[in-house]
Amino acid sequence: MVRLLIVTLQLAVTHLVHGITPPLPIPQSPSRLPGKVCTLKPLGPGKNDVPQILAAFDECNHGGTVVFPQGETFDIGTKLNPVLYDVDIEWRGVWQFSDNITYWRENAYPVAFQNHHAGFIISGERIHISGYGTGGINGSGNTWYTAEAGTSRIGRPMPFVFWNTTNVFVEHFFVKDPPLWAVNVMNGTNMWFDDIYVNATATAAPYGVNWVQNTDGFDTMDAYNIALTNFVYQGGDDAVAIKPRSYNIYCQNLTIHGGNGVAIGSLGQYLEDSSVINVVVKDVKVITRNNDMHNSAYIKTWVGEQTKQTFYESAGLPRGGGWGIVNNLRFENFELFGAGGGPTINQDSGNNGSFSGTSNLLVSNIAFVNFTGYLASGRSTQTASVSCSTRKPCYNIVMKDIKLASSNQTTASPRGATGTCKYIEPGGVHGMTGSGC
Repeated sequence: MVRLLIVTLQLAVTHLVHGITPPLPIPQSPSRLPGKVCTLKPLGPGKNDVPQILAAFDECNHGGTVVFPQGETFDIGTKLNPVLYDVDIEWRGVWQFSDNITYWRENAYPVAFQNHHAGFIISGERIHISGYGTGGINGSGNTWYTAEAGTSRIGRPMPFVFWNTTNVFVEHFFVKDPPLWAVNVMNGTNMWFDDIYVNATATAAPYGVNWVQNTDGFDTMDAYNIALTNFVYQGGDDAVAIKPRSYNIYCQNLTIHGGNGVAIGSLGQYLEDSSVINVVVKDVKVITRNNDMHNSAYIKTWVGEQTKQTFYESAGLPRGGGWGIVNNLRFENFELFGAGGGPTINQDSGNNGSFSGTSNLLVSNIAFVNFTGYLASGRSTQTASVSCSTRKPCYNIVMKDIKLASSNQTTASPRGATGTCKYIEPGGVHGMTGSGC
């Protein structure tokens, strides 16, 4: 059953850098029908279990329990999109995605955002999923990592997508070797993810080379009232990425091994509102791995003019020019162990060199609080960076108790956050020293 969720969002307001909003709503428990239980047994190695999984979801929909027993492995050979209402899933076993790259490239569900695809999409209301510490999804991503060797191509399927879901609770669950983003919430409301483990590891990659790019751990878009707690990520991209139209997002107790840390964005890639409002991320450990830890906590928005792009994520089309506001965000209690950068705002994604500072997104009321530890040796001597927009200069950006050393061989500057500031309102950054600040 869904446990009580009591979460208070703390926001950055004016110079006090604190405040509260009402608690997030508690996801509703599924309505149970006693005795309605569907327990599955795998068909056997190499035999596609998707038809029987869909049949079980249909039989135990509207009040039942679906059980994937511990110690069992179910082959996922084809895409699936069950729509569930009032269902408990005892996900003690493992779903193993097939490594048939050709099938997934040609058949996975298209996702318009960034030209991506999905293999498994779950939709519906009042869904409770528990992995009981043993259950989860193996996306067979290592096959993709090795085949592409660091050059991502179109068609890699996301293995765990929530599309049009309300009142969902997922706990004690893992996603191993996702081909693309591991957990993606799209059009989701009142959802809580607790004790989630994501690991994307390319076993054949040379040391210091990233073959697991685009393996985000947890993403949100068109999302409202989402909580992520007790999350562990190992991979080569954003551990958490809060994307367009995400509101009231709460993340606490994250451990991140490698990749890009916690991202807000990217935003403004498309000609649409890309706002993100009311986000708290707190109690985070960021630990370098494979010498590829790039960021810790950062906001990234696109330039304000459409610019020709070449990567498949933009389908080779001009992108940028989106608009919106990024408001009331708080990053608090970050411990850094070799991250490539400290608190960062950069509003020039997608730039070809001609549109610096043109972002149409207004960034304001942002607090980076209590960052300790050290950055990657030799990357930079600055511990923070703010680059905003001439069109929408950012303001009320607060750096408080930033005690970061530029390497593990140095000590933190007593001046707090140090770096550069561009395209900000006069006096728009507080608690940071350096050019333009």
